[in-house]
Amino acid sequence: MNQQSAWLAFFHSQKLSNKTGLHLDAQFRSADDLAYVRNVLIRPGFTYFFDDKKNATVGYAFILTNLGPAINNDLIEHRIWQQFIITTPIGKIPLVNRFRLEQRFIETNTSDIFSQRIRYFARAVIPFKKQETNKFSKGAFLALQNEVFLNIQNKDLLNNKVFDQNRTYLALGYRLNESMDLETGYLNQHIKGTANSTTNHVLQLALYTRFK
Repeated sequence: MNQQSAWLAFFHSQKLSNKTGLHLDAQFRSADDLAYVRNVLIRPGFTYFFDDKKNATVGYAFILTNLGPAINNDLIEHRIWQQFIITTPIGKIPLVNRFRLEQRFIETNTSDIFSQRIRYFARAVIPFKKQETNKFSKGAFLALQNEVFLNIQNKDLLNNKVFDQNRTYLALGYRLNESMDLETGYLNQHIKGTANSTTNHVLQLALYTRFK
């Protein structure tokens, strides 16, 4: 099954000190054919920075799912999550590697479900113009990323498979300054269901902010 949707996303990191900081992302995702806002996701977290290439975050996520006007019912998922990020170079291009573990408390129309999931995410930002220094501070760029989701507990209550979904993303963006990026691109979301799979073709608009 194929779907077409749009996602609006905001990602923010805020340094509190040399070693600590806050994380926040908020996302609004449409249903198929932009029919209505299907998902609202709010995800705050607290970050500890080991150095400029490694950090760990613990946080909470609230996800609301609107089942549509015909059903007139909202379902809520609460998550606790932990992640570790390490940035490794590919030549002069930094590659962000993120490992995230989620404890999911999922509301359904019949009963509540607890499950755990692990996610691996890799992202590279490639400037179009050669940079005078190793630090990319302004200009247009290409963003490439992929993320795989694996169920590691109670998969039988979900799709009965270890593989949950994969997201591949290609975007064009512009770094306004060292603290702000704006980008738009195409995200291919492949979701494995119990009997059938769904491919969601997503147009995403995202704002990234980083304050020290």
